[in-house]
Amino acid sequence: MTVTTQLKNQHLLWRAGFGPMAEEFSQLATATHKSYVNSLFKASAKGPDMIDVADSAFKGLVMGVQEAGVQQQRPDEDQRKKMRQQSREDIKSLNLTWLNQMVNSDQQLREKMALFWHGHFASRNLNILYQQQLLDIIRQNALGNFGDLLREVSKSAAMLNFLNNNQNRKGHPNENFAREVMELFTMGRGNYTEDDIKEAARAFTGWGATISGEFAFRKFQHDDGKKTVLGKSGNFDGDDVLNILLEHKQTATYITRKIYRYFVNDVPDDNHVAWLSDRFYQSSYDIKELMKDIFTSDWFYDAKNIGSRIKSPVELIVGIRRALPMKLENEQVQLLLQRLLGQVLFYPPNVAGWPGGKNWIDSSSLMFRLRIPQLIYDNDEVALKPKDDDDQMMGMKDMPAMKGMGKRGGQMISANVDWETYLKKFDNVPREKLLSTISGILIQGVEPVSDQILNKYIDASSRESFIKTATIQLMSTPEYQLC
Repeated sequence: MTVTTQLKNQHLLWRAGFGPMAEEFSQLATATHKSYVNSLFKASAKGPDMIDVADSAFKGLVMGVQEAGVQQQRPDEDQRKKMRQQSREDIKSLNLTWLNQMVNSDQQLREKMALFWHGHFASRNLNILYQQQLLDIIRQNALGNFGDLLREVSKSAAMLNFLNNNQNRKGHPNENFAREVMELFTMGRGNYTEDDIKEAARAFTGWGATISGEFAFRKFQHDDGKKTVLGKSGNFDGDDVLNILLEHKQTATYITRKIYRYFVNDVPDDNHVAWLSDRFYQSSYDIKELMKDIFTSDWFYDAKNIGSRIKSPVELIVGIRRALPMKLENEQVQLLLQRLLGQVLFYPPNVAGWPGGKNWIDSSSLMFRLRIPQLIYDNDEVALKPKDDDDQMMGMKDMPAMKGMGKRGGQMISANVDWETYLKKFDNVPREKLLSTISGILIQGVEPVSDQILNKYIDASSRESFIKTATIQLMSTPEYQLC
């Protein structure tokens, strides 16, 4: 396979973002990938606005409960039920609002990094205030310093509650939080002992959060005795333990390897990982510099790294919406698509996040993936119902039935595709080159389906029909699932 300039640019746009926008098609073959790297980092330099979708009545209830808490009054069951329902609705809004950011924002690299960290610091929490606060921490720090990100996530109400650290107190340590901080967030399994976890748990005693989501250090619940963590001893608190973990080179290696698998190739190259993690550690964990090292390296554009990753469900949905400009009348259908494909934002399967890779595909999810473009084109109904056992639902049993679902679980896609904008991008392409041009933009680094097979399904009655149906057919191939 020849790696053309266009292929390099598309590779970069898929890995450092969610694929090319229809508006970009014309410059893909001529711009240098270096200029794309620069513009991606430049566009993502500024901190994003917080996504705040929490219902003001819900915020009022929380503040009321917090104030009432002073008089030791608990919210009654009716109030709590109302809060839970409102919170779930708001989390759906948070999901769709963030998804729209991924589609439309110029800050492609920031949103893609945020999606990575959203899986790395996985937290399932049905409190909208906690979820949007954690998302804000992740989006703000996505390209910043990993140490800052780790500290802020560790002090977030979402994570402290999800990992039971509110129950971690002197004399009765709860090891859950300390374990996950070491195993999943920093060093990886096998690089610490059970004693390290026990001692670290003592250091995190007293770390909690108020009902409205502020970090609270409860001094009287904190064990201020001497602890030994990873060979270092002292009267450590939680911050000290996080510093010890960051000082350990293994943390840089673990994070780099995980980033490499997500952004470069499922099969890490040990030499590249070693070089990158050295530089990451030397830079005191500067995420932006690590990503620059990856996207400016020649090996990143090697043929074996292009088209080697299976798109996650979110990448698939967002990528289709970027390539085909569309207005969705029924945005909620995207929640159903996420459920059917096995990745609902804010509902990770467990604390380890989504496993990714080949786990995205089984026979039923692949068949459904291949149908989505046609459903969009035909404005058809998604008539499948998500499976009901909790493994398959990825822990979404606690997610209420989607609004607007009929008896069969059907929901209309209702997409108005702006075909005019899309078609314009092929104005200067001669008829005989149309198929290879469209294919070159949509299929990454693998041999596309043969023209003979495609032509059987393409409507060649007019140039317009040809472009539309060729696009939909190419998006409905197994090859389109790769990026």
